[in-house]
Amino acid sequence: MERLRVGGFIGLGIMGSAMAMNIHKAGFPLIVYNRTRSKTEPFAKLGIPVAESPREVAERSDVVIDMVTDAPDVEEVLLGPNGVVHGAHPGL
Repeated sequence: MERLRVGGFIGLGIMGSAMAMNIHKAGFPLIVYNRTRSKTEPFAKLGIPVAESPREVAERSDVVIDMVTDAPDVEEVLLGPNGVVHGAHPGL
């Protein structure tokens, strides 16, 4: 059985950054995105790709985990002009 790439993690706040780091430590390939770019720096320093948009996360992932705080922000990340839905592909 082929191992899925967790692939995408959106939202690197207190909870999200710890979760994403654990996914990385478990050996899964990962790409991250955060609206506040500085929160991606610890991941970039480890060689983890940083996406320019949620759309890019979806395009490069088998699974996307969204750890964004409230409904309007979730809606923007998922459905906005560069949202996950615009990069979605079969099986995502």
